[in-house]
Amino acid sequence: MSAAVHGGRAKCLQRLIRLGMPVPTTLALSFDAVLQIAKGQMPDMAAMLAPFGPAPLLSVRPSSQDPDWGGPGAILNIGMNDQSHAALSQRVGEAAATALYVRFVQSYAIHVVRLDPDVFDFPNVSDASVLRAALETFEVEADEPFPQDVAVQLSEVLRSMARAWDGTSARLLREAKGAPVDAGLGLVVQALALGVGADESGSGVIQFVSSATGQPQIIGRYLSQSQGRDALNDREGAIYLTSDPRGPALEDISPDNFAALVRYGAIARSRLREEMQIEFTLEDNVLHILDAVRIQRSSRALVQIAVALAVDGIIPREEAVMRVPPNALSEMLHRQVDPNAKRDVIVRGIGASPGAATGRIVLTAAEAQASAARGEPCILVRRETTPEDIRGMHAAQAVLTMRGGITSHAAVIGRGLGVPCVVGASDLTIDRKRQEILAPGGRRFASGDTITVDGTTGTVLTGAPDMLEATLDDAFQTLLAWADDFRDIGVRANADTPADAQTASNFAAEGIGLCRTEHMFFEGDRLGVMREMIFAETAEDRRVVLERLMPMQRADFAKLFSIMDGRPVTIRLFDMPLHEFLPYDKAGQRDLAEQLAMPVSTVTDRVQALSEYNPMLGMRGVRQGIAVPEIYDMQARAIFEAVADVAGRGLPVQPEIMIPLISAMREVELIKGRIDAIAAAVQRETGVTFPFKLGVMVETPRAALRAQDIVKHASFLSFGTNDLTQMTYGLSRDDAGRFMSAYVQQGVYEEDPFHTLDLDGVGELLAIGAARGRAGRPDVVVSICGEHGGTRAAIGFCRTQKFNYVSCSPFRVPLARLSAAQLTLAEQMPADGRRATMPPISMK
Repeated sequence: MSAAVHGGRAKCLQRLIRLGMPVPTTLALSFDAVLQIAKGQMPDMAAMLAPFGPAPLLSVRPSSQDPDWGGPGAILNIGMNDQSHAALSQRVGEAAATALYVRFVQSYAIHVVRLDPDVFDFPNVSDASVLRAALETFEVEADEPFPQDVAVQLSEVLRSMARAWDGTSARLLREAKGAPVDAGLGLVVQALALGVGADESGSGVIQFVSSATGQPQIIGRYLSQSQGRDALNDREGAIYLTSDPRGPALEDISPDNFAALVRYGAIARSRLREEMQIEFTLEDNVLHILDAVRIQRSSRALVQIAVALAVDGIIPREEAVMRVPPNALSEMLHRQVDPNAKRDVIVRGIGASPGAATGRIVLTAAEAQASAARGEPCILVRRETTPEDIRGMHAAQAVLTMRGGITSHAAVIGRGLGVPCVVGASDLTIDRKRQEILAPGGRRFASGDTITVDGTTGTVLTGAPDMLEATLDDAFQTLLAWADDFRDIGVRANADTPADAQTASNFAAEGIGLCRTEHMFFEGDRLGVMREMIFAETAEDRRVVLERLMPMQRADFAKLFSIMDGRPVTIRLFDMPLHEFLPYDKAGQRDLAEQLAMPVSTVTDRVQALSEYNPMLGMRGVRQGIAVPEIYDMQARAIFEAVADVAGRGLPVQPEIMIPLISAMREVELIKGRIDAIAAAVQRETGVTFPFKLGVMVETPRAALRAQDIVKHASFLSFGTNDLTQMTYGLSRDDAGRFMSAYVQQGVYEEDPFHTLDLDGVGELLAIGAARGRAGRPDVVVSICGEHGGTRAAIGFCRTQKFNYVSCSPFRVPLARLSAAQLTLAEQMPADGRRATMPPISMK
């Protein structure tokens, strides 16, 4: 029997029987058999009923390939009729027999015949008359008597469940859970264990670890004189499983059966290689195991269980690594909204940085800093963020923007900081005069109101729902250590500040693959110095101003080198257009004029002079380094003096300098000449010799196409897929969100190319660039450092192209480590077995 043919429940029951557990007689119908039933071709009912003996009582449960795909609800007490009611009344008492009969009539009427549930609710009918009322109501509503033949009852139940699975709503629901379009349903027919009787009888469920933590703990409930999962629904009548001072427990009233359940749980864990929840029934103090299902579990419990099973030798470490989806780690790294919390959704956007946070609305970076200084958590809400907002993003608990996509400024910085972020919430508008946010439905939220940003789901909620805290326990670290043993590609982090670097180091990144140095200029008083440099009239004036920045840069680089402790640190030279350091609003320009002691008109003229029609394709990156070399000179000297300082203290250091936005070999030649000269000067001045690498960031199509020439002066190529995607498609990563959903829905693009790496177009440029780079320099190091670097698809592509490493935001490093290991292990696993066609199987 295979779960791919009969479903997971049927396969599990077969194994429970083979393990010697007291499972009632069970018969399994395959996917194909159920499909034929849905089409009206019923099996031989006499043959089906034969294993159950005369006048059987039965239950039918669904058996899909994956329990998460759901299925129709179980139907119990099939076979209850006037004759069995009379016989059962003598055995267990008329009241219990009547309750079972009424329950079946109601269930059959509502779920099989599809009658109105309300007419089968009899709140004012006495217990003695309720059975007659139920049967009479059925006959009136269905225009026929309630069926007395068990074969008719069973056939109609099977037909109803088969057709329910094939319904449009059910199909859409399971496809939303990841089920394939042609997912099949099996059905399990089982002899009924009553759960009622003269001696101790009832039903319950038991599991042996916590669903929240995965730690060992016996959890469950038991309810006397009940069926199925009634114990979970009747919290007042149900009793504990283990001895408890708060009340009676199954361990006290039936110790032998409790001990048997514990023993069966251990057997199931060992032999089924999983933590299971066992559904059981006592009938006259005789134990029956009705079912065992994989317990529901949080992300924390998922990791804990997988690691514990491997540590105990039940599964190999490779399987433990494969069992944990990378997104589960993301949930563990960040606070999350409690799944059970009430959610009042204000708006939906794009979940750009995972996690959730609650705070008061602030509309400017300055307000965010002031709020943080007062110790008040805040949410920074902006139409879109700019580099000037970075200080506010540092201060805020979360960021919400109206514009932008998955690689917009807010998204990239949010992921780097580990700050929850929702972007592209285009249904929101900001009323600056009233200091309010206008939401769909006419809802208004004032500055200071409390909201919650859920960057995992892309939703914005009112108020402060309950949260689940981040959890990085020993199991988390153990799992990732195992993953590192299996993966065959390096994982570095994009880290712009010492704080980012420390986070990357904590997550065991193998180095820094991208340090965007321009982000350092927004810390503290550096922005003011940078603005002074922009207003300097001559190259010498710019050098004088930049000398004030150099000690700050040098200190930052020294911290990065120290934190990474000998691991490589790739520092990208200044890339940002200068106008982004200047205020774009009149109030900000007036403030800047006052700080610089200049007329407002001078500031305004300078802002306009630096403005470009398309700044992302204008004066930035290496173009600025060639046209205004003073910035690169200052940065190179700061890097090398930091290297000399750290190396002089006996600490290992691996500096790598990366030139951004290259498109021609001559650009590299010019910058390399200046950098080599500064390195030689610093070594001469300090007496400390040090090696360093010089490479380029490949983010223009021409750089990929001309890589064979470029590597003559570069020892590494790091592909910046954010800009490379932008330039390849001719799309603005900040504006594409306005129409991208329509493009994806209509099949223009299979996925948002800023969210999932375009393997056909951009991927071909990566492959061409890597191949041509190696042709020009066989030992060239090839990597990817764009935001795609932490995604599974990009990692898989980079492995096939033999890239040396991927680099991603610090909080994506654990996910990348796990994904890389899983991709490696997946290549080593045998192909899936073929689906076989099998007849119904009877299990006794």
